[in-house]
Amino acid sequence: MIDFLLSSFFIPVYFITWVVSMLTYKKYFDTVMRFFPIFIAYTFFTELLGYFIFTYDEFSFFEEEEYAWHNVIIYNVYTIVTFIFFFWMYWKLVSTKKYKNSILAVASLSIISFLISIVLQDPMHTGLYFADIVSSYSLLLAIFLYFKEKRNEGYPFFQKKNLMFWVSIGFSTFHLVFPHLYFIGFEMPEIWIEYHLRKVLQVFIVIMYSFFLIGLFLGKRNSFR
Repeated sequence: MIDFLLSSFFIPVYFITWVVSMLTYKKYFDTVMRFFPIFIAYTFFTELLGYFIFTYDEFSFFEEEEYAWHNVIIYNVYTIVTFIFFFWMYWKLVSTKKYKNSILAVASLSIISFLISIVLQDPMHTGLYFADIVSSYSLLLAIFLYFKEKRNEGYPFFQKKNLMFWVSIGFSTFHLVFPHLYFIGFEMPEIWIEYHLRKVLQVFIVIMYSFFLIGLFLGKRNSFR
């Protein structure tokens, strides 16, 4: 148990966030965030399964011993599903037609990049990092358009009681860093290992989910926008 907590200290944060999201569900049950607890639960069980596959051979998807620890396929499926969810969420949130079309365009670019990566790479054994990087930058654009529309409507940038403000800050913080770390991990693995960048990435996951928790605690139903 101690080894699990030391190596995967971020996984319990998923569970805590899911519990809080269920306890505060009445604040956003009729908004685009109504599927948020499902997303967090999916994240939690994906990471948990990934840990067991990597650690215990009996959970392996492959008979070959050299592939026994390969768990990347579940993360590839996860990233495709969650990025589609994120794009849908921001597409629903904005009302300006130009912004909606822009989000639809970057979402399409994301899907195309995943299709290209699936063709050029082996999704069973390697991460689709090209598509992940494209999708991260595309999501950042969608978030920017969301904030820009709120600003154009006269809302202040800092919206303490708006759950979507905190969720968007969390997404932005993580995805401003994630593409660069992911690129280093695949193209410069020696740097990834030497500087323990996997741990750095996990710290940013905790930071992102901390923003989620702040939003869930402070958010008010009548402030959601």
